[in-house]
Amino acid sequence: MNEKPRRKFIGILFDCCGTYQRIHVNRTGNAYVGWCPRCGKQVKVKIGPGGTDTRFFRAR
Repeated sequence: MNEKPRRKFIGILFDCCGTYQRIHVNRTGNAYVGWCPRCGKQVKVKIGPGGTDTRFFRAR
């Protein structure tokens, strides 16, 4: 079976509209990028050298 590789993501709670969205790693692999599904506000979370174990964040 040919399974697709899972795309890395983090969960974001957008305070602007009270919505949740998964955002994925960009093509260059240096940040997670996504948009609020209601108002379109963009969020970009840079990936640092040490990283973090946290998988859920809030965008204010």
